[in-house]
Amino acid sequence: MVSGPSGVGKSTITREVIRRTGADFSVSATTRRPREGEVDARDYFFVDPGAFQQMIDRDELLEWAEVFGQRYGTPAGPVREALAAGRTVVLEIDVQGALQVHRKMPDATFLLIAPPDGAELARRLHGRGSEDAEGAAKRLEKSAQEIQAARRSGVYNHCVVNDDLEAAIARVVEIVNQERTNP
Repeated sequence: MVSGPSGVGKSTITREVIRRTGADFSVSATTRRPREGEVDARDYFFVDPGAFQQMIDRDELLEWAEVFGQRYGTPAGPVREALAAGRTVVLEIDVQGALQVHRKMPDATFLLIAPPDGAELARRLHGRGSEDAEGAAKRLEKSAQEIQAARRSGVYNHCVVNDDLEAAIARVVEIVNQERTNP
């Protein structure tokens, strides 16, 4: 599991780690609308709220959360199938989701991506331009809470500070490869 707050670089790191390691990417389901350039079943399974609720009711999700008014979750079936076939699966989820997955899969590897500091995280969130100042401020506040919760949880096996993108990617690749050889 790769998790961390919004704007920390999870998506960028995860995409590159998957490219370099050949690991499978776990596609999450969400009720939010696609952002520009996102493709259904590649970036997310974009579903309506009713379908998402059915997935919850049928216990088809490893984790799920409501974040900023939208629901996100990890379909369990594809993850379990890939693991049963001996493949490495990378989930890119928030801290709340990682804590839920830990209850169902405590032997998984949990990796926190952290920002070098709050000021840098704020700069990244504002630079993304995907929301207004109020939305970015809410995300920044939630991010600080997530990092504290993650560190207190005792769930995470690794923490990688993304102060240099290439170094962070290389460290996560190293962790994935180590876990493959020493599960």
